[in-house]
Amino acid sequence: MSRLTIKTLLLLCLSGLVFQGFSQDTTSKALPPVWDLEACLEYAKTNSIEIRSLQLDKQSAEQDKLLAKSALLPDLYGSASQSFNHYNQTTGGNSNALNSSGSLGLSSSWTLYRGGYLKTDIVQKDLAIQSANLSILESENDITLQITQAYLNILVDKESIVYNQDLVKTSEAQLAQAQRQFAVGTVARKVVAQFEAQLAGDKYNLIASENAERKDKITLKQLLQLPDQSNFDVVKPDTVLSSASVTDLKTVQQYALQNRPEIKNAELGIQSADLGLAKAKSGYLPSLTLGAGIGTNYANDPNYNVFRQFDNNFNQQVGVTLSVPIFTKRQNKTNVAQAKIDIAQSKLTLENAKTTLALNTENAYITAQNSQNQYRSAVEQLKYNQEVYRIANQELKIGAANIVEFYQQRNLYVQALQSYIQAKYNAALSARIYEFYLGTPIKL
Repeated sequence: MSRLTIKTLLLLCLSGLVFQGFSQDTTSKALPPVWDLEACLEYAKTNSIEIRSLQLDKQSAEQDKLLAKSALLPDLYGSASQSFNHYNQTTGGNSNALNSSGSLGLSSSWTLYRGGYLKTDIVQKDLAIQSANLSILESENDITLQITQAYLNILVDKESIVYNQDLVKTSEAQLAQAQRQFAVGTVARKVVAQFEAQLAGDKYNLIASENAERKDKITLKQLLQLPDQSNFDVVKPDTVLSSASVTDLKTVQQYALQNRPEIKNAELGIQSADLGLAKAKSGYLPSLTLGAGIGTNYANDPNYNVFRQFDNNFNQQVGVTLSVPIFTKRQNKTNVAQAKIDIAQSKLTLENAKTTLALNTENAYITAQNSQNQYRSAVEQLKYNQEVYRIANQELKIGAANIVEFYQQRNLYVQALQSYIQAKYNAALSARIYEFYLGTPIKL
C-alpha cells in the first residue's frame, strides 16, 4: 500500500472521529423530549427572556456603580493643536506670509468635596444592584407559579384522556353485548342505538381531552419559550401528594413579609429615595475642585522641535476652585422637593406590596383549605359512585338493570371521576403555592 493511500485513510479516520464527536456534542445539547417539573423550572430560569432582560438590567446597574466610584478619582486629558495662517504682506512689493502655531498639553481635575454627593451616589448605586437582584427573584417566583400551573393542567389532561379511553372501551364492550342481544332478539333496536350514542359521546370527550392536552402543552412551551418541538411531553409522576397539613396563616404571612423579594425590593426603594434626598440637599453646599495642567505652545518658529520646546516654552499650572451656589434658579429647591415626593411614593409602594402580599397569602390559605376539603369529598363521592356503577354494570350484563337507571348511574360516575381528578390536582397545586410563600420549593 502506498504512502499516499495510508495518509488518505488516516485523514478519513480522523475526520470521522471529529464528526462523531461533533455529532455527540450536538446531541448532548439537544432538548429532551420529556420534561419533569424541575427541568421546566430550571430551563425557564436560564432561558426566559424576561429574566435575561432583568439580568442585563443588573449588569447595567453594576456599570453605573463603577462609574460612580470612578467619580472620586481625578481625570486626565491630553490636547494638541496645530494651525496655519496665510495672508498677503506688502512691504514695498507684494509677498505672501505664512504663520503657524501649535500647542501641546495635559490637564487634570479632581473633585475634593461636593457636599457628600459622590459617596452617597455610590451607596445608592449599590442599592440599585441589590434591587436588580431582587427583581430577578420576583420574576423567577412568578414564572415558577405559572409553569407549575401549566404543568399540572397537562397532568389533568393526561388523566382525563386515560379515563375517557377506559369509558370508550367500556362503551364498545357494552355496544357489542347489546348488538349480540339484539341479534338473538333479547333487546330492542333502541337499546343498541342508545349504546351507539353513548360510544359516540365518549369518543367526542376523548378527542376533546386530547385537544386540551395539546393546547396546554403549547401554553407550557410558550412559558418556557421553547423552539418548535413536536415531540414535547411532560413526565407524569407515579403519585401526586394531594393531602397535606396546611400551615397556619400567621406563620406564613410573617415569613413572607420578612423574606419575599417584592417586600425587600420595596424597602430598598425607600432607602434609595432617602439617599436621593441627601444628594439633592448636597446641591446647597459648596464644592471644591483641584485643577492642574502642563503644556507648551509656539508660533512662527521655523526651528521648532517638539523635544526642545518643553525646555524653551514649558508652562505648568495648579489651582483650587471653590464653587458656592448662591442662586440656582430654584434648581436645588425643586430637586429636594422631588426627592421628598419620591420618598413618599416609595413608602406607598411598600405599603401596597405588604397589603397585596398579605391578601395573596390569605387567599392561598383559604384556597388550600378548601381544596383539601373538596379533595376529601371527591374521594368519598368517587368511591360510592364507583361501587354503584360497578353494580349497575353487573345488572346490565345479566339483564336485570333498567337502561335509564344505568345511564343515570354512569353519568354520576363520570361526573364523580371528573371531580376527583380536578380536586386531586387543585389540592396539590394550592398546597404547593401556599407553601411557596413559606419558602418551600415547588415539587410534585
